[in-house]
Amino acid sequence: MSRRSVIVGTGSALPPRRVTNQQLADQGVDTTHEWIVERTGIEARHFAGDGETTATLATEAARKALAAAGVDAGKVGLIVLATATPDQTFPASATRVQTALGINDCIAFDVAAVCTGFLYALSVADNMLKGEMADYALVIGSETFSRILDFEDRATCVLFGDGAGALLLKAEEAQDRGILATKLHADGRHNDLLFVDGGVSTTGTVGKLRMKGKEVFRHAVTNLADVLNEVLAAAGHTSDEVDWVVPHQANKRILDATAKKLGIDPNRVVITVDQHANTSAASVPLALDTAVRDGRVKKDDLLVLEAMGGGFTWGAAVLRY
Repeated sequence: MSRRSVIVGTGSALPPRRVTNQQLADQGVDTTHEWIVERTGIEARHFAGDGETTATLATEAARKALAAAGVDAGKVGLIVLATATPDQTFPASATRVQTALGINDCIAFDVAAVCTGFLYALSVADNMLKGEMADYALVIGSETFSRILDFEDRATCVLFGDGAGALLLKAEEAQDRGILATKLHADGRHNDLLFVDGGVSTTGTVGKLRMKGKEVFRHAVTNLADVLNEVLAAAGHTSDEVDWVVPHQANKRILDATAKKLGIDPNRVVITVDQHANTSAASVPLALDTAVRDGRVKKDDLLVLEAMGGGFTWGAAVLRY
């Protein structure tokens, strides 16, 4: 038996404001519903309103994960928040979540790896639980990407939305349950394919998101297929044994192409991009919570989580739910 990180609760949060493709067109974006659906599979996304921030969405998702597990917030010893859109440059938005949950003292910090952020956060939390630094950990992905979109750039502004997802992990003695393996990668040579054109030490501004979509698509399909094979091998499983793939919800064409490259039945891929768009670090836990709550993901299912984002960063995890 080994000390493993087991998921005991999931939660998610979406801002009430739902924005359809047609609403974007009506607001002046040079696009159509048909154009967006054909190229991305996205039908709608949610945008944060006044008073809604990355931390408030993260807190709501965390509360739902705690409630699902029936665990008091006071037992949480670690909060790792993945985000590229923090409330402030510092302190970490994780500490705002900590305070909102009424936790006076625990380890709390942010992780920045853009769309792969949640996989990085999950791996960090897993290893910290294995190292007995805490018994319970909240791992959260939360974003307000609507605040860094250029609505004159129709190729990017239609792709993203806001939201949050959270997992509550508990350290347990288990043989084949919980997180079985994680693999993470980064290659900074591709910075100019997906980035934000601003920052504290460069422009002193927040900046806007910029992306070269065709090049990102090509790298995504190859990198995701490779890391999925790599993490399955590390866990001692094959793609035939996987019950569900829970991918980063970037673009339905990427999801379909990756599943085809791996020979995975598309019906075993959890897809929420049509309703949530790309919520960056939030998309994997948000999709997982959706699938848990609608009954698709059940206890003892073998899951693979995967994502790729700006940097480039990419990664995957295998877990027994």
